[in-house]
Amino acid sequence: MSEPWVVIPTYNESNNAPRLVAELFALNIPRLHVLIVDDNSPDGTGQAVRKLQPTYPHLYLLTRPNKSGLGRAYIHGFCLALERGASTVVQMDADFSHDPKDVPRLLGALSEADVVIGSRYIGGISVVNWPLFRLLLSTAANQYARLVTGLPYQDVTGGFRAWTSFALQQLDLTSIKADGYGFQIVTAFRAAKKKLRIKEIPIIFTERRAGDSKMNRAIMWEAFWLVLKLRLFG
Repeated sequence: MSEPWVVIPTYNESNNAPRLVAELFALNIPRLHVLIVDDNSPDGTGQAVRKLQPTYPHLYLLTRPNKSGLGRAYIHGFCLALERGASTVVQMDADFSHDPKDVPRLLGALSEADVVIGSRYIGGISVVNWPLFRLLLSTAANQYARLVTGLPYQDVTGGFRAWTSFALQQLDLTSIKADGYGFQIVTAFRAAKKKLRIKEIPIIFTERRAGDSKMNRAIMWEAFWLVLKLRLFG
């Protein structure tokens, strides 16, 4: 029986996480489970999610002791979802930059793929409210990653994806050492090396409604070196 999970890492998303949870369950996707992986947010994100659990029996909260990076949050979330019997897993941001209404589209596309990438760059650029510098940075990062790794996909750094449980099990998740958006590049690279069926579908990415971006120089440098390591060592 199909059992889709949505895994959402959070850090200081108390203004967004409760609304996102409500919108996801309002989609009425059969047997949907939502897992929030919170890095012990000081703004009370975890407490806000916990208050919603009586309303949504399939809402889960995994609280980590401190801020340990996006990649590790996804690894912990994916592993827990697989342990609990997930048949498919969607990964997405908590800040509404990924539209929850696109979740059924990503899940539906898994009928023809093992991995579905929600792409900002198919047939042009589909990004709303980004400053020019951020847009140039993102497109340059994608071009660099594609050129160096040989990946043919238009959006290898995006974090709105759907996976079959089989696909996730092929990635050797616990061996991935990436904290920032480099995690997205590594997982796409490993999926391609395993010859999994990867499909891109268009999405519209909208800059966050509330809260602060987690992007910083350390994350960018990590991704830069990770791409080189993938080329050199696989």
